[in-house]
Amino acid sequence: MKRMENGIYDSITTDPPYASGGLTTAERKAPPARKYVSSCKYLSFDQDTRDQRSHFFWSVMWMQEALRITRRGGWLMVFTDWRQFPLTSDALQVAGWTWRAVVTWDKTEACRPHQGLFRNQAEFVLIATNGSIGKEQDRPRVFPAGVFRHYLKPGDKMHLTGKPVPLMRHLLTVLPPKSRILDPFMGSGTTIVAARDLGHVAHGIDLSPDNVRIAQARLEDSTT
Repeated sequence: MKRMENGIYDSITTDPPYASGGLTTAERKAPPARKYVSSCKYLSFDQDTRDQRSHFFWSVMWMQEALRITRRGGWLMVFTDWRQFPLTSDALQVAGWTWRAVVTWDKTEACRPHQGLFRNQAEFVLIATNGSIGKEQDRPRVFPAGVFRHYLKPGDKMHLTGKPVPLMRHLLTVLPPKSRILDPFMGSGTTIVAARDLGHVAHGIDLSPDNVRIAQARLEDSTT
């Protein structure tokens, strides 16, 4: 992002590492494949072992770059979980974004139960803008729900923490036609697929060459 020009994107829509999944330092530093699921077929990923303080500063750093490359009135849509919700909301405001809303992804009761405890069946998307969002008549005439209920079947996932394409399409409905979107933590490319489905232009970045290959193959297959 540091090499990109100012104000070239309409939205930064992304699902960064949460650096959560553990109540102790040892648990948090475990590989994501062990923290988030007991056994799985998906690739693990890096940058998920920071403590709260370093994760906050890291979040501010990338969110500041995201703000710089987003036009005035453009959007930030960033995923988080219940553990990192306060940190993420603080970070985006410190970075200069104007916090607008929270969209809840209800993963349904199919989520793994914990005896005597509530199910962790929700993740959250913090919605912010680069300053004012403009006049009402200039916005798309859509009224999307603030809670999106969708069960992501394991067979539909291509990444350890993958999100459903219908959810990403739901988020992108607020953008003007043919918007330019960046996902700086693209994983298996779900944001790019959803953007393509809606006629937007999207770019993705990922540290993992394996994830980049998965995303490229996925984009070549119009059925996923």
